[in-house]
Amino acid sequence: MSRADKPVLLTGNHAVAWAARLARPKVVPVYPITPQTPVLEKLTDFQAAGEFDAEIITPESEHSVMSACIPASLAGVRVFTATASQGLLLMHELLHYASGARAPIVMANVNRTVASPWAFWPDQTDSLAQRDTGWIQYYVETAQEALDTVIQAFRVAEQVLLPALVNLDAFYVSHSLEPVSVPAQALVDDYLPPFAPVQRLDTAAPSGWGNVVTQDMYYRHRQGIEAAMGRVPELAAQADRDWATRTGRSFGVVERYRCDGAGTVVVSMGSLCGTTRDAVDAMRDRGLAVGLLKLRLFRPLPVQALRAALAGVANVVVLDRNHSPGAGGVLHQELRAALYGMAGAPQIHGYLAGVGGVNVSPEMIEAFVRRAQGTPALAESEWV
Repeated sequence: MSRADKPVLLTGNHAVAWAARLARPKVVPVYPITPQTPVLEKLTDFQAAGEFDAEIITPESEHSVMSACIPASLAGVRVFTATASQGLLLMHELLHYASGARAPIVMANVNRTVASPWAFWPDQTDSLAQRDTGWIQYYVETAQEALDTVIQAFRVAEQVLLPALVNLDAFYVSHSLEPVSVPAQALVDDYLPPFAPVQRLDTAAPSGWGNVVTQDMYYRHRQGIEAAMGRVPELAAQADRDWATRTGRSFGVVERYRCDGAGTVVVSMGSLCGTTRDAVDAMRDRGLAVGLLKLRLFRPLPVQALRAALAGVANVVVLDRNHSPGAGGVLHQELRAALYGMAGAPQIHGYLAGVGGVNVSPEMIEAFVRRAQGTPALAESEWV
């Protein structure tokens, strides 16, 4: 923790609100939904106290929230919002529009089960179902990482002109209290300069967006989005390194935990990584050479970083807190594709662990590891 930091006991939701305050957005459209509502409540508290100089808009739905975010961003101001679960699904149409408009909106999403049946537990299916919308996607493990990642996401999004989604697990992160180092405003201002895009909608220099284009123009536009996505892994790594020099905190694009000499590596995202650390420590104490690979940046998938991190590993155990009907675990399928054709690629074993918020204990993770070491790789994700 740098001396400029202020230690505060915060939930993940309030850490996100602090990050939004420090990033100085000018427009914040939001709609309350469990378990995201405390983000909105905290931001309105900041505004009422004169500590948050932003236009907070509360439209009638999440669809309207994103409808407000896009033109605000195109007008050249920094935009933040937050949602969860059904709210994110209601935005789906406009998530495509936001990325197509090259609007660098940053949105926090509290990962929650999607209906039906109706439930309120941690599950990453809501955001992973948006993986083809053109949004950068981060997944965080703790409240501290949530705060730091929202700020980093603004920097990366505004460099490539693509929107970014920062995902945190419901309750395990969103409502859990932990000590969080809140950086000084001056530190964030130096790290994140004001948003000043070259192209913006301005009545003094009239232009427009949304006209019908030719097939070739559309094709070239999609090429531009793909090229921008291709720049993200390195820019995200640079943003993280720069943040580390200022705060002493670094998370990487992927994180290797006790992977040196590991014959088996567990791969996961979000709060499951915290439990996996405990499981890895316990297995190491019993002589099992096991490590953790935490994936923080999911879109774009950092294929080269994943290949480098898993080179020489015999078995990979993928823990998915999500479910894609007919395909199994999303991360399992993505990792299989990323490692396809890699010389000496590891055997990949997928487990649908934690779906719907089901508790996954360190003992269960050790059982997954032992099962993977004694069985052939699974083509489909296995329910546990």
